[in-house]
Amino acid sequence: MSATTVWNRSRERMRRFPELLAQCAEEAAVYGKCVSVTTTGKQELNKNHCAKEFQALKNCFLSA
Repeated sequence: MSATTVWNRSRERMRRFPELLAQCAEEAAVYGKCVSVTTTGKQELNKNHCAKEFQALKNCFLSA
């Protein structure tokens, strides 16, 4: 696989991101709220803290 192919796929995903985000606005808001609440003050976001919300957002992106 050439580097050009990888970059082309990456650019295409980035071009589609606004559309996907609009289609998954509810899931993105839930995930964002989880991250925001988790990192209030000096708390750090742990890897699996918002895993359920992230998975829902990822599934939405994949189905869109």
